[in-house]
Amino acid sequence: MENQNISLAKEQRTIEEERQYRKERLAASFRLFAKYDFDMGVAGHITARDPEYPDHFWVNPYAMDFSQIKVSDLVLANDKGTVVEGNKPINRAAFAIHSRIHEARPDVIAAAHSHSIYGKSFSTLGRLLEPITQDACAFYEDHGLFDDYTGVVLDTEEGDRIASALKNYKAVILRNHGLLTVGKSVEEAVWWFISMERACQAQLLAEAAGKPIKIDHQEAIKTRGQVGTTYAKINFEPMWERILKQEPDLLN
Repeated sequence: MENQNISLAKEQRTIEEERQYRKERLAASFRLFAKYDFDMGVAGHITARDPEYPDHFWVNPYAMDFSQIKVSDLVLANDKGTVVEGNKPINRAAFAIHSRIHEARPDVIAAAHSHSIYGKSFSTLGRLLEPITQDACAFYEDHGLFDDYTGVVLDTEEGDRIASALKNYKAVILRNHGLLTVGKSVEEAVWWFISMERACQAQLLAEAAGKPIKIDHQEAIKTRGQVGTTYAKINFEPMWERILKQEPDLLN
């Protein structure tokens, strides 16, 4: 019933209302990333597909502090990397990666990437997350590995290879780089990033202490069905309400 209500609400929103909805959640997500210390200089980007122009996406302006981003600061870029709305440039890596993901995955509304400490630490191991906690099961057999590193991503060919490694999963680990997550909403992509970062932290801590016990395959699959689907949007809501109360200027 809840999913039906969400779908109905989306159908009832006009294009302008849906655009505003996505932009508000996007601005809030940058504020949340700042609070979780996921930002690092000019690194990191979250994108949201425009509801009217599906080959365009909204993204953070280059070199702007995540903690200061407001709805009015977001810029709209087309599939050539040209800013068509907004007066600030975008991160070249953001275009190279996100434009290819949005093209390869029409189902993806949003994508999130940053150089968060546990995600990039885990990425150096060059392997996937194990199902050692209930939360980690959300990514069991539902995330890929981009097992290569050739420097800062500056061209779309590299973006194509990342999109290929992502496949139809909700996330991909970029070796020696960090995490990237996607979703059918801004809320999904951002919650999956936060959850995956914590799963990386948990596995690093557990392996430092000893040998973690893996959850059985069948149980991991069942748990993924429980926490790896609508779980994301539901969990984003308390964070949205909190950041909106603490920093209402993000809507400006």
